[in-house]
Amino acid sequence: MDVKVDTDSYVIGVDYGTLSGRAVVVRVRDGKELGSGVYEYPHAVVTDALPADVAGLSGRPGARLPGEWALQVPNDYRDVLRIAVPAALAEAGLDPAAVVGIATDFTACTMVPAKADGTPLNEVPGFGNRPHAYVKLWRHHAAQGQADRINQLAAERGEEWLPRYGGLISSEWEFAKGLQLLEEDPEAYAEMDHWVEAADWIVWQLCGQYVRNACTAGYKGIYQDGRYPSEDFLAALNPQFKDFVSSKLEHIIGSLGDAAGYLTAEAAAWTGLPEGIAVAVGNVDAHVTAPAARAVDPGQLVAIMGTSTCHVMNGAELREVPGMCGVVDGGIVDGLWGYEAGQSGVGDIFAWFTKYGVPPEYHQAAEAAGLGIHEYLTELASQQAIGGHGLIALDWHSGNRSVLVDHELSGIVVGQTLATRPEDTYRALLEATAFGTRTIVDAFRDSGVPVNEFIVAGGLLKNPLLMQIYADATNLQLSTIGSTQGPALGSAIHAAVAAGKYANVREAAAAMGSEPGEVYTPIPENVAAYEELFQEYKALHDYFGRGSNNVMHRLKAIQRRAAGSVFEPATSASAAAVEVSA
Repeated sequence: MDVKVDTDSYVIGVDYGTLSGRAVVVRVRDGKELGSGVYEYPHAVVTDALPADVAGLSGRPGARLPGEWALQVPNDYRDVLRIAVPAALAEAGLDPAAVVGIATDFTACTMVPAKADGTPLNEVPGFGNRPHAYVKLWRHHAAQGQADRINQLAAERGEEWLPRYGGLISSEWEFAKGLQLLEEDPEAYAEMDHWVEAADWIVWQLCGQYVRNACTAGYKGIYQDGRYPSEDFLAALNPQFKDFVSSKLEHIIGSLGDAAGYLTAEAAAWTGLPEGIAVAVGNVDAHVTAPAARAVDPGQLVAIMGTSTCHVMNGAELREVPGMCGVVDGGIVDGLWGYEAGQSGVGDIFAWFTKYGVPPEYHQAAEAAGLGIHEYLTELASQQAIGGHGLIALDWHSGNRSVLVDHELSGIVVGQTLATRPEDTYRALLEATAFGTRTIVDAFRDSGVPVNEFIVAGGLLKNPLLMQIYADATNLQLSTIGSTQGPALGSAIHAAVAAGKYANVREAAAAMGSEPGEVYTPIPENVAAYEELFQEYKALHDYFGRGSNNVMHRLKAIQRRAAGSVFEPATSASAAAVEVSA
């Protein structure tokens, strides 16, 4: 390749998303992005049955999965390092010797059951066809029953940590998923040495050192004020869960921006990077994006909008906000309280609707117009007056993360008639996700946490109608991040700090962060129109989510009974013959 010769130093940021991993090469002195590479996970999200090629079944179907399961294959993550990182270097045209550090971010809470040397449990002989041996993706919601028990017991006992999470622990998080593993496959639980966030597992693969990052420990691992929930509490959930923290979870915790270790010879061979460069402590895709957007001051709300949305923001003071994903001291940058909220389904909802709710003639018309189906529906929907479709939707197709923290809830559209068209429903779904964000903003403000700015990153910022709807629904000026690789850029910023090029993340963000992209200002008449619709959304939100009508829960129970979805792990005998290599 054509190698550029200069005296600058560079870092690599790697962003692990739900369906792919993205690597970007960034110049340390100014944050200029010089090259990128993308690798789509070949196994994507495993929801129906374990992949036969990984389970070692020679073409026979792998173990079937009940509803609400979402697994991934950890070797897909290694392949991002083998493929996306070299591709980014090649596009940048750099001598790899100029790279001084690498950092990664991950979706969370995504959990890897691992052996003491970091080997994922599904790669251990005898466990390739056991569902609980695989990565549990953030959107794995099958541990809702365990989460309910954790919440009930914590509330009854008055556990001090519970208000830090808005009063409810999510089924997406470490403890609920770990308890599910114990109770549904105790043999796999016993075989596992570490219950590891994928954010930390991939760093372990890079540097050979297992360091738990402070971000996921605080937000997803119930680590507050230097401690986890007590053994007494865990034993009350299940006597076999008593030592979960000490035997499976607890480990050295690394500060954000620190070096977890240095690139091993094996990882250097995977990536084409120099052995011995700094590997930063792991982090979460949303939280690293705040520095990338130069949004590290109190009151700057950053929404990373993709398949789901995560909202992060710094605050000067500790407040307890109902339904939040957590508030952590230094969870985003040192010296401030980092707040997190989120919506479990956003882009996923739009994708679901275009796949299953749009007739073929619309797809044909989009193709004839040279547009994707999302662009085509957006064009049609943008011609409507606000409220013209007569619909209100609830954006709970993947449950509700904030502020209800209930993944038994489901989506709904009210107001459909025989005249309702696909573009009507599509716009209603766009608006529903904006109302979900408005609900989060209101919860922050009502709890004394100011929200003054709204910055958007992620793939959905490319939809101008959606951005304007969000600005109007929240009555906040909305700016988009200029970078198309916000999380990867944020990781690169952390890599520069870990490599000693900047004193801290704030300093690195000021030099390397992205300039704003597009700016959307609320339109007064639109704000008024959406306020009226939001009140209807709020009425439905409270009726189905907070009221006595728990029809959505009942329907989930009926669905499970009809499907016979009582989980049965693979038996030792059937699994013993399976041998899987990385």
